[in-house]
Amino acid sequence: MAAPLAYALIATDLDGTLLRGDDTLSDRSLAVLARVAAAGARHLVVTGRPAPRVRPLLDDLGSKGLAVCGQGAQLYDAGADRLLWSVTLDRELAETALGKIEAEVGQVYAAVDQDGVDGLTLIEPGYLMPHPTLPSVRVGRRDDLWCEPISKVLLRHPDLADDELAATARSVVGSLASVTMSGPGTVELQPLGITKATGLALAARHLGLTPSDTIAFGDMPNDIPMFDWAAHGVAMANAHPELKAVADEVTSSNEDDGIALVLERLLG
Repeated sequence: MAAPLAYALIATDLDGTLLRGDDTLSDRSLAVLARVAAAGARHLVVTGRPAPRVRPLLDDLGSKGLAVCGQGAQLYDAGADRLLWSVTLDRELAETALGKIEAEVGQVYAAVDQDGVDGLTLIEPGYLMPHPTLPSVRVGRRDDLWCEPISKVLLRHPDLADDELAATARSVVGSLASVTMSGPGTVELQPLGITKATGLALAARHLGLTPSDTIAFGDMPNDIPMFDWAAHGVAMANAHPELKAVADEVTSSNEDDGIALVLERLLG
């Protein structure tokens, strides 16, 4: 077996981090993750995507272990295809939060990720998916978004920049929900107090690992709690300035195998 890594847990975001812009994994990334496994370390996906949208990527990685999904609201067991833990966003609170946001900025367009391993992504009229490759179901009106339990709400504004929309949402939502920004065109409402760090901590406990065992990779402000929790946080070159400001180091972009560069260095 290869020599052990300095970190026993490798936590990686997906979009803008491990994945390239076309939602694929490079051969170099796959090869270094195989070397990480041979060295005895665990790779853990920690993503804003809900479990049903992560399953195909875990298959590509050959992963049958755990994954943190839905911004930390879901702990998914890929081998058993079931959720070990999940937290839903109260739908009445979500509607109230949307109303408060629209009172400040005018109409926004919304989508929801339903809870469960087979939950759908529903989008209301006018909402444009930031990742057009991800499957979604368009509904006829906003009320149709609330037909089943949800893990989060995704918001887009026709004119405001993501940072401005997120800042306004935080200022008016209060204790109804947590607000985060996970990618271009992706401002989200999630259950209050739930972050990638809460999901990562739960997964680590299942694996018998701790923050000191963990190196984390990300690209957006929703990765800040994960960086605060882990021993070492690595931002991609394409990362949001807020994440770079708290990172321990900055690597190359997701298109240039930034994760592989760091892991190859650690492997020696």
